[in-house]
Amino acid sequence: MEVKEKKVYHAVGKRKTAIARVFMYEGTGRIKVNGRDFRDYFPVDTLQITVLEPLKLVKKEGEFDIKANIKGGGIKGQSEALRLGIARALVLYDEGLRPALREAGFLTRDSRVKERKKYGQRGARRKFQWVKR
Repeated sequence: MEVKEKKVYHAVGKRKTAIARVFMYEGTGRIKVNGRDFRDYFPVDTLQITVLEPLKLVKKEGEFDIKANIKGGGIKGQSEALRLGIARALVLYDEGLRPALREAGFLTRDSRVKERKKYGQRGARRKFQWVKR
């Protein structure tokens, strides 16, 4: 009996403090996030649409099974990190998809992160009110 090994495409997506490790292989279109179905993990429709955007753009929805491990951040940052990870995995699958994904902005890491609070201040930039008298 011959066992055919599946080709796995591994990529990492990041956004704010969220990190998504994505494992993509040919299959039936199931997406699992931290062992749960992605529709359970991301209950809001807009987040589900965000995750599926790269697959819809290149018309590959339903062709890959995706398993993702996500840590850190909030639910929106996690969905955008997963989107970046899926887009990068698609480029590993077929380099010809890069221009379309790049044009849509799915290969650009959104590097905006919340600025840290400094000591002696109320917040990152806000100062305590100063009164002379």
